[in-house]
Amino acid sequence: MNAAKTSSRMSDERQEAVSGEFLLTPADFRRIAAMLHADAGIYLPESKTSMVYSRLAKRLRALGLQSFRDYCALVAGAEGIDERQQMLAALTTNVTRFFREPHHFEHLKNTVLPPLLDAAKRGGRVRIWSAACSSGQEPYSIALTILSLMNDVSRLDVKVLATDIDPNMVAHGRNGIYEDGVMDGVPRDVRERWFVKERRDGGLAWSVCDQLRELVSFRELNLIGPWPMKGSFQAIFCRNVVIYFEDDTQKQMWSRFQSLLSPGGRLYIGHSERVSGPAAQVFESEGITIYRLRKELH
Repeated sequence: MNAAKTSSRMSDERQEAVSGEFLLTPADFRRIAAMLHADAGIYLPESKTSMVYSRLAKRLRALGLQSFRDYCALVAGAEGIDERQQMLAALTTNVTRFFREPHHFEHLKNTVLPPLLDAAKRGGRVRIWSAACSSGQEPYSIALTILSLMNDVSRLDVKVLATDIDPNMVAHGRNGIYEDGVMDGVPRDVRERWFVKERRDGGLAWSVCDQLRELVSFRELNLIGPWPMKGSFQAIFCRNVVIYFEDDTQKQMWSRFQSLLSPGGRLYIGHSERVSGPAAQVFESEGITIYRLRKELH
C-alpha cells in the first residue's frame, strides 16, 4: 500500500461520521454495512449513517463499549454471534399494522380466497406465505380475512406461513399479544370475536384466540438464504422488503417467489416496489401492487 493510500485510510478511521457519545467513523459504517449486506442482503447507503448510529448506540451502552470500532470487532468475531443477531434486528425495519394496504386484503377476500376455499372443501390444500412478517399483524390479517369467509376453516387444509429474519419479531408474532393502540386497524366486531381482552401492567392488551392462532405458523427465515418450504403457495405477501435490496438481488427475489407460486398465484408487494428482471415477463398486473402468475407458463 503506498503512502497516500495509507494516509487516507488512517484519516478515514479517525474521522467522525456522526457527532455523538460514541465515535463512528466512515470505516466503521462501511464495516457495519458490509455485515448487514452479507447477512441479510440489505444495502445501506451512506445517507443512513445517522440511523445506524441512533439504533446501535443503545447496544454500545448496554455492552459498555467505548466506540463503534470496538463494536465492529465484537460482532465480526466468533464471540459476537449473538450480538450480530441483535445488530441485524436493530437495523432492519419492522413497520407494520393490521390490514396495512387494505386493498390487498379486499382483493384476497373477494377474488383469491373464494375459489381456494371451495377447492379446500373438496380436499384441496391452501397455503399463503407472509414473507418478512415482522411482529405478526400481516399474517394475522390474512388469517382474519380467511375466517371472515369461513369461520370453521380449521377442519380444512388451510394454513398461513409467517416468516421473518428477526427472532424477536417471530417470537412476538407467535406470542400473539398486542397493545390496545396497535389494534386500531381491526374492526370492533372482529376484535371481539377473534381476540381475548386482557388487563396488563401496561394497560389493555388483546391476545389472539386459539382458532386464529392455529391458522398461522411462525418460523425464522432469511430471505437471501435457503428456503426449506415444500410445495407451492397460492398467494405470497412480501411488502416493503425487497426495496432494501440491490437491483440484482431484487430480480433474483422476484424469480424465487415465482418458483414457489402455483399457477395463477398472486404476489402482493409494497407500494414503492415493482417486479423486475425475468419475473416481470411472467407476472401480470391485477391491481395496484398485485401481480398474478400467468397460468399458461405451467
